[in-house]
Amino acid sequence: MFPDFEREVKDCLREGVEKVEENGDIPINPHDKIADISSTVSFKVAKRDKKDPRDVAEDILKHLIAIKERYYLIGKIDAVGPYLNFYTSKKFLSETLKKVLSEREEYGSLHYRGTILLEHTSANPDGPIHIGHIRNSIIGDSLGRILKKAGYDVEIQYYVNDMGRQVAVVAWGMERFALDQDKKIDHGISKIYAGANKLLGADAFRKEEVDSLLKRFEDGDGVTIKRFDNLVSRCLEGIRSTLDGMNISVDKFVRESQFVFNGDVNSIISSLKDERYAYYEDGALMMDLGEFGFEKDFVVTRGDGTSLYPTRDLAYHAWKSERCDRMIDILGADHKLISSQLKVILKILGYKEPEIVIFEFVSLPEGSMSTRMGKFISVDELLEKTEEQAYLEVDKRRKDLNEEEKRKISKFISIGAVRYDIVKISPDKATTFNWRDALDFEKRGSPYIQYAHTRACSILNKGGSYDEPDLDLLREEQEIKLIKKISRFPLAVKEATKDLRPNIIATYARELAEQFGQFYKDIPVLNAPNGLKNARLALVDAFRIVVNNVLQLLGIHAPKYM
Repeated sequence: MFPDFEREVKDCLREGVEKVEENGDIPINPHDKIADISSTVSFKVAKRDKKDPRDVAEDILKHLIAIKERYYLIGKIDAVGPYLNFYTSKKFLSETLKKVLSEREEYGSLHYRGTILLEHTSANPDGPIHIGHIRNSIIGDSLGRILKKAGYDVEIQYYVNDMGRQVAVVAWGMERFALDQDKKIDHGISKIYAGANKLLGADAFRKEEVDSLLKRFEDGDGVTIKRFDNLVSRCLEGIRSTLDGMNISVDKFVRESQFVFNGDVNSIISSLKDERYAYYEDGALMMDLGEFGFEKDFVVTRGDGTSLYPTRDLAYHAWKSERCDRMIDILGADHKLISSQLKVILKILGYKEPEIVIFEFVSLPEGSMSTRMGKFISVDELLEKTEEQAYLEVDKRRKDLNEEEKRKISKFISIGAVRYDIVKISPDKATTFNWRDALDFEKRGSPYIQYAHTRACSILNKGGSYDEPDLDLLREEQEIKLIKKISRFPLAVKEATKDLRPNIIATYARELAEQFGQFYKDIPVLNAPNGLKNARLALVDAFRIVVNNVLQLLGIHAPKYM
């Protein structure tokens, strides 16, 4: 509903300001701390006319008041110094609730159109995904959900590096170490990978064996391809299981090797050879991108003519470019340089450029991780530990529940805690995951938001149905504040979509739960007179609908009790 109010404000300003200036560019701020929307248009006019912006604001205000009645969502308009302030009307409040109660799970949906291929996670198939990968997965999954809510047709892809040396190391290690059948398959593969790396050490002869294995794969040897395919598929089974456990889904696993074997990589190399930026150094094909501000040149092929991972990534993006309107990649900060070079080269070749969401890394208080040496905290272990801690809290609070119910609640609390604690931080900021903070109800993370949903469910369960509520009865300050916060959900979706920042939705979720908490504290619902009780039950239901929709975008369960 808020976007409708936003449009009315812009239209009203445009009509009013046209009497003062020709230019229809209207600056507004939907996040003003005092007004529902403010505008600084008076500064712009004052600069042109060499007048005091406060006088200009008063002049514009007169025109706005004269035409305000034509805009039914706008209530009061005033000027505070040079700022023009707009406030929603009573009609806006009731229309917001009607819209939520009518649209329900569709509330907050936008009407953008187009196809998007969004790539996230894409961890190497040499072991389980760990805490270093999970921020990629959570940002990517949440963003995919938001973009779908905005109206886009989104396909989630996981790019599988099945031609990397690490896969050859695992294949080599499988001949020398027994797979631990007691471990989850991706964990067993990780153990072999770590053992193989330790055995390889500085042994040049053994490293040549790995290189030979990789060469046979790249040359299309059927037996070797089958070996690689089998171990990669098995590792991906474990990875998919972990992602499923985090409510993260992938539509398509796309293998790097397909672009080598189908000739796409060679086509890219042939195209790059003909570009004026191309040159050879010791037999290696290079791209001089100095013209585009890069000090480091892009290596297309090795000296022996074989392709490198970035070149195969180019082929993947060229393939994607022809199958969508937009490409979005979720990449770690260590990919800044290569992703920037990739965008430039795709542009040179005439393909779409991907939109890159770069994230800084998440860590644990315990320190750093290395898959190669087997020193890491897997997501499976992280979830297990977080679930154990959640269980202690649930067991303390809910002695009335049986063991199965306690475990069920502990599971969805732990998943929500991990997801929210990671997604709430802007991707461009590093973060440390602390399970104590993530599970703390007082820290206003996922458990706090989930609990707000259960409170609303409890009120509605006790209050029963509400027939034809008179929404105009909702006049208390906390009622109005809650309705206004509910109205801003579509705006949050719009801004998160525009900026590709799922943390905007996480922030909105917390603010919405906080506002409901204040309402819950100050406003009686079940003991209110019948007419008012009905209206307040409708408001609680509207909150429940919206917080459920918000949690869905974050991949977090909205429980009826906990």
